[in-house]
Amino acid sequence: MSSRKEQKKKQRKKGKWWKVTLLVMLLIVLGAGAYVYSIYSNVKNTVDNDLHAPVSSIDTDLTKKKVKSKEPLNILLLGVDERNYDKGRSDTMIVMTLDPDNDRMQMISIPRDTRTKIVGKGIQDKINHAYAFGGSDMSVDTVENFLDIQIDYYVRMNMEGLEQLVDAVGGITVNNNLAFTNGGYEFPKGKLNLNGEEALAYVRMRKQDPQGDAGRNERQRQVIEGVIEKGASLGGVNKIGDIMDVLGTNVNTNMDFSDMRRLVTDYRSARKNIETYQMKGNGTRIDGIYYLNVPQEEVEKVHGMIGEYQS
Repeated sequence: MSSRKEQKKKQRKKGKWWKVTLLVMLLIVLGAGAYVYSIYSNVKNTVDNDLHAPVSSIDTDLTKKKVKSKEPLNILLLGVDERNYDKGRSDTMIVMTLDPDNDRMQMISIPRDTRTKIVGKGIQDKINHAYAFGGSDMSVDTVENFLDIQIDYYVRMNMEGLEQLVDAVGGITVNNNLAFTNGGYEFPKGKLNLNGEEALAYVRMRKQDPQGDAGRNERQRQVIEGVIEKGASLGGVNKIGDIMDVLGTNVNTNMDFSDMRRLVTDYRSARKNIETYQMKGNGTRIDGIYYLNVPQEEVEKVHGMIGEYQS
């Protein structure tokens, strides 16, 4: 690797801001080999009948050709906080690029308050409102337009499923570094054993944290790492039916089972080198509403970062 590329890699900080959606989705997209092959028929049925949800904004035939040729792929990860009374917004939006030939993966986080054109709606609004207006389909179109890129897959997870996922693996353990209360629960510093309801309250706290969203993201990462660790244990494998039931009711993707199997076998090496980046901008208020204005220079920079993985 050239010194110039080494400098670029150093500039892209390997952040600690892992998002809840990202880690769950990595479990499904890249880390599920043991699950897939140990209970093949159960997983295949759940993926193809429950998780699989194509969108018109993605050319499925073109994506399958790229996967067959092991070309780099762009996957849009959406974390949606849906409730019974609200369709929700995509509070987490990450473009994950997989480059199997060079054993690397890049994850670029788009701030949820980013002001941009909502494709299909014809208005300027927060980018996470695209999901509220038109679901995953409009989210894909809007991100493609914003960054001038092509999305090959999307994966959407409902945050409410996190509670069920923690219970499905029998609870988790986290190491808390900030004492606080939330949702009627007290969370002292130190090692904590959490059930699903406690885990959801743990990750949703933001206002009491001096780090704001960054602190909340760190707690989300801890919870999902706990889920993955428990799920990878023998006890977790025995509970795979419960886990797949949770994923089946809380996750959607345009991948079918054959797509996931190809990603597990042919794109797994991309996890060897992971780079992360969070887009930057300046906060502003328009008609009393807060937005993040991302400069065109930043958009072009990110477009180039993604393009460099495609070359």
